[in-house]
Amino acid sequence: MNLKNISFLALLACLLTQAGYALDVEPRRWNHTPIDMNFFGLAYVNTDADIKVDPVLELEDVEMDLDIWVARYTHSFESFGKSSRIDITQTYQDGYWDGLLQGEPAQTSRHGLGDTFVRYAISLYGAPPLKADDYVAYRRSQDIETIIGAGLVIRLPTGDYYKDRLINLGQNRFVVRPQLGVQHNRGPWTFDFSAEVAFYETNNDFFDGNQLRQDPLYIFLSTVTYNFKPGLWASIGVAYDYGGETEVNGVDKDNNKQDEAWGATIAYPLSRQAGVSLSYIETRTRESTGLDSESLALGVAFSF
Repeated sequence: MNLKNISFLALLACLLTQAGYALDVEPRRWNHTPIDMNFFGLAYVNTDADIKVDPVLELEDVEMDLDIWVARYTHSFESFGKSSRIDITQTYQDGYWDGLLQGEPAQTSRHGLGDTFVRYAISLYGAPPLKADDYVAYRRSQDIETIIGAGLVIRLPTGDYYKDRLINLGQNRFVVRPQLGVQHNRGPWTFDFSAEVAFYETNNDFFDGNQLRQDPLYIFLSTVTYNFKPGLWASIGVAYDYGGETEVNGVDKDNNKQDEAWGATIAYPLSRQAGVSLSYIETRTRESTGLDSESLALGVAFSF
């Protein structure tokens, strides 16, 4: 297979799989939580995407339907004298892609585990480390507050991956994403802003024995949340990313990503220890190749 075809395949692989990890419009990312607590959440996400492909690939009308089951465990604790937390997220995915290849219908599907995500976050300013009773008293006294936090997300190459397949649920590479964020609370309102950079390890077992490298991707996120009462809140948010150009066997592909997203979430308490949430996220690409997606997520979370 010649280098030109490999270049097209590299672009296609990124497009066909990226909807499963589309821009996240996550609210309350830097929220103050009591230490020595555990949280467990389950969610179901359905994503539909229209994929824009270079006409030279002879692919048309490419669509994707992806079902994702998500499990997340969170533990809050004190580190370096600050409020901290660890999140571990694992997904199982069921995806279906179809379109026209050289004018003829073509389709494929994948089922299995996605990559594991581990996130460490720490409050650099504000949000002191407090246990449950002291935490409640502190929160009641803080009508106006600013929190500055830092985080580090590591994507582990644990998902299903086959080097002889173009479309995979795992990426077969580590991804490291340092984060910095600010949260400002004013009465019932919460304003969040985050910036992060994704650094990608080289995949030396890319399709058909080739090497895939990717430039850093820059991601920005802002959300606004209104808190009606503890556990009952609604938020809207926007996100933007840029960069992430790929390189196959040392040749740049001139395929920078540039995506926009917006989303809305509403959460409702079931009890003092449990709640449910419903989210909608829509993404649009600003490039000639990329994807437009719509995602609907339903989640439930417990504290213990």
